[in-house]
Amino acid sequence: MSDKIKQTLTYADAGVSIDAGNAFVGRIKQAVASTTRPEVIGGLGGFGALFSANFQHMQEPVLVASTDGVGTKLLLLQQHGRPHVAGIDAVAMCVNDMAAQAAEPLFFLDYLATGKLDGETLAAVVEGIADACRVCECALIGGETAEMPGMYSPGHYDIGGFSVGVVDRPNIVDGSTISDGDVMIGLASSGPHSNGFSLIRKLIEVGGADISHDLLSDGTAAIDSVLAPTRLYVPAVKAMLKESVTVHGYSHITGGGMFDNIERILPEGLAATVDISSWPVPPVFEYLLGFADVEKHERYRTFNMGIGFVAILPADAAEKAEAVLREAGETVYRIGHIHRRDGEPVTLIG
Repeated sequence: MSDKIKQTLTYADAGVSIDAGNAFVGRIKQAVASTTRPEVIGGLGGFGALFSANFQHMQEPVLVASTDGVGTKLLLLQQHGRPHVAGIDAVAMCVNDMAAQAAEPLFFLDYLATGKLDGETLAAVVEGIADACRVCECALIGGETAEMPGMYSPGHYDIGGFSVGVVDRPNIVDGSTISDGDVMIGLASSGPHSNGFSLIRKLIEVGGADISHDLLSDGTAAIDSVLAPTRLYVPAVKAMLKESVTVHGYSHITGGGMFDNIERILPEGLAATVDISSWPVPPVFEYLLGFADVEKHERYRTFNMGIGFVAILPADAAEKAEAVLREAGETVYRIGHIHRRDGEPVTLIG
């Protein structure tokens, strides 16, 4: 037998600190608690999150689930030290998709992974998550923070979001009732949201841009608009439900832009014409698209170009809808109409 003395090792020696993980959980408890709902049982620390659902006010409750991430926007958020935005975006990309079916988000869980746990940075991510959850009245009931040495470059982390909501079956909005003659109302975006950032990063590279110091045409800082958090449309949809506005379809304008996200909810035989002159293209898109020649179809297929959410509804409900949405804090535009299809499913004019 060898007399060689074995090296003493701990988990911390391998790059994982259980103590740091426990301290991190202690730090975020207040942020998590600020999002609680009456249905939440217990708090952080359990093997599973408990939620006592009560749907007695609904005829036929249907659960809706969504999961998403922040995409390559995360690289710029890390580069420029904006973890709070990463948290907001992780929530927004999930709950906005559920809002497009008129569902109310009930709870949210996050998955955070990093090579070495930086409590300050990841706590800011969770605080961003909590801020977004409060806006949407959605409980942050659990999550996982994984410290995985060797998996990520120093200073890098990844985030995934998971959410569950509910909608009463008679209130589901899935596009099936969209009709010839319906109008389209666009809700303004806050910027690129969390889509198209692989192209955005390429545009910045090609243009040699310095988003930390560049200004947009309206004088605002480029970095604040390029990395603005994704707008949360849950309150707007809740307001429409509360005021009993008839809506035939909602579309969250994410990857695929105007084309894919509107086409996906159109019934067979119908098409949409979108008048792109009906809303002003925000300066952030003019700034980014000034660095290279990006064809119009590609622009509106990749970016939201200023419209982050669309409501499709009967023409006689449009004025009421616009009033409700403005009261809810949205900037709205009448952007197009639905008609019988005799060509492409989505056509841009203007």
